[in-house]
Amino acid sequence: MDRVTYSLFLACLFLWTTSSVVRGEDPYWYFTWNVTYGIASPLGVPQQVILINDQFPGPNINSTSNNNIVINVFNSLDEPLLFHWSGVQQRKNSWQDGVAGTNCPIQPGANFTYKFQVKDQIGSYFYYPSLGLHRAAGGFGGLRINSRPLIPVPYADPEDDYTVLIGDWYTKSHTTLKKFLDTGRSLGRPEGVLINGQNAKGDGSDKPLFEMKPGKTYKYRICNVGLKDTLNFRIQDHLLTLVELEGSHTVQNGYDSIDVHVGMCLSVLVTANKKPRDYYMIASTRFSSSLTTGKGIIRYSNGKGPASPDIPVAPIGWAWSLNQFRSFKWNLTASAARPNPQGSYHYGQINITRTIKLINSASRTNGKLRYGLNGVSHVDTDTPIKLAEYFGIADKVFKYNSISDNPTAAATTLTVQPNVLTATYRNYIEIIFENHEKSIQSYHLCGYNFFAVAIEPGTWTPEKRKSYNLLDAVSRNTIQVFPKSWAAIMLTFDNAGVWNLRSEMAENRYLGQQLYISVLNSERSIRDEFNMPLNCLLCGAVKDLPPPQQYA
Repeated sequence: MDRVTYSLFLACLFLWTTSSVVRGEDPYWYFTWNVTYGIASPLGVPQQVILINDQFPGPNINSTSNNNIVINVFNSLDEPLLFHWSGVQQRKNSWQDGVAGTNCPIQPGANFTYKFQVKDQIGSYFYYPSLGLHRAAGGFGGLRINSRPLIPVPYADPEDDYTVLIGDWYTKSHTTLKKFLDTGRSLGRPEGVLINGQNAKGDGSDKPLFEMKPGKTYKYRICNVGLKDTLNFRIQDHLLTLVELEGSHTVQNGYDSIDVHVGMCLSVLVTANKKPRDYYMIASTRFSSSLTTGKGIIRYSNGKGPASPDIPVAPIGWAWSLNQFRSFKWNLTASAARPNPQGSYHYGQINITRTIKLINSASRTNGKLRYGLNGVSHVDTDTPIKLAEYFGIADKVFKYNSISDNPTAAATTLTVQPNVLTATYRNYIEIIFENHEKSIQSYHLCGYNFFAVAIEPGTWTPEKRKSYNLLDAVSRNTIQVFPKSWAAIMLTFDNAGVWNLRSEMAENRYLGQQLYISVLNSERSIRDEFNMPLNCLLCGAVKDLPPPQQYA
């Protein structure tokens, strides 16, 4: 569809949605993105990056709970493209999730329109290009979901609301990094850390990223969009008051610094109550042999003087980070996207119907590095898993449930194949992540928030349930697992569709440390799951098949 045709399409869609609003439908927001390559020098070295409408990072998406988002993506790259909306639950709508297991890619020179609703959610999230190692080249941006005006938030309105995208960064191109992994090599260490696509030099030439008025309080939404490293975030001389974590209001504890793991997002309040001048915000690597730091300038509106060169030191070791995780608590009295208090959902009183233990491991298969879960290293299929299911040809594309729910040890060898589990719709499930490796892990589950009830050293046994937080664990969508440790999450699989559970470490994910969970809708009813969109891209074995019967 060219841009002229698309303009006509939007005009028709506007007329249709205008009449929909009269019927009480939630508001629509429309975006058109042209995705291209460009040259930037975020670490002083010219390199190819991915731009959205000539922006690096990409534009912020600012929405309110229940809004409908329509984004027409024109792929002007020379390779296929998908966008994933990390943390957006896509209720009944895994068709819009934008990962290889749910969607056919947008081919070079083509376009695709995503349409989804940020249903019953608030919070801080981000989007990014999900195929290959595209995220290493940029293409990411902030995605915020504000509370509806009639539902109060548990703090006064801030003076302003800022998005902070932090992440480690490689000066090598995403295609070079992909070749490393394809030939059996590791990515190695990143060359730097960026804050909103740049790193302050500290020579007086830096422009401020943000400005604060004395005495005012500001909201900073911080997301780790990097590939490998946990980053410790802090602002010189300023306290960070945590108020939101991946869509949940939290107990408002104050921190000098916060560890932000890969894929994780949170919001803090910061009050401009210090001497008026410039201050550094800092993001530095954690749990690595070498320290890499990124900086950005915050300027007081009446400030005079540069930021101090004395950078506050990050904590050492992961015990500090574990204790910080334990200090994060769900705000039981606050209302989130709905008017009822968060604490009215008593997750700790629900009976567990199934326990899935996932143990990550690494090995070499045919001389090449692979990562996996429970002995299987996932590979994407030419036909997306969701489409294979919908068209009734799943048995010709992949096998279900090729791994055990209860492995006894980390696998020493890995089988390279699609890794797809089934889950019963609306069952309450416990997932245990065991990390026998020496490096930290970070996982994300699409389509859901879950309760992060425990992280502990050692290995998990059923007796460890005694240590679970069954009262005020935060509902979130990422979980870190420290070296030689385990983590436990609990959730109800009440969102029908096909959902990706993956390592957020780019190398691990690309080389197989992920799987898909098919939450089957046996009744095939639009009450539980939407039909395939009319504009759905088809590929692989379903490309020329007639469309199946729609859900009733």
